[in-house]
Amino acid sequence: MTSHWLYKGKILQEVPAGQFGFVYEITNKLTDKKYIGRKYFGKTRRVKKKGQTRRTVKRTESDWRTYTGSSKQLNNDIAKHGKSNFMFEIVIVAKTKGQVNYLEENIQHRRQVILREDYYNDCIGSRKWLSVKIPPEISKKLLSGSR
Repeated sequence: MTSHWLYKGKILQEVPAGQFGFVYEITNKLTDKKYIGRKYFGKTRRVKKKGQTRRTVKRTESDWRTYTGSSKQLNNDIAKHGKSNFMFEIVIVAKTKGQVNYLEENIQHRRQVILREDYYNDCIGSRKWLSVKIPPEISKKLLSGSR
């Protein structure tokens, strides 16, 4: 299965040795609107075994090669305009789950993705910010750095 993820200027085909996951940026080439997210290279399931009290851990590769993000609006645009009109770039790879999660949220905070119109993101990390609804006048103040 072929990947569409660019990493250091090349399509990433194999999981880099010792890496847990990555933080990515998807860019709509038509509108320059972006999405910042994270993806793990593997997934873990705990399977119940007959006659045993402990579950067995099963590790398999995730769908990272074909993954297109978790944003409904982004995926609707990909379906509407075609995958070729989007750039899928890996920003950074990390060795642990904690590093992946931290790096994703750090990048989202530094880029102020919640406040900006040119990002698909509607939450940071696992916290849903949709219910917060930041008014445009407050967003402008926060983005400009004025009080």
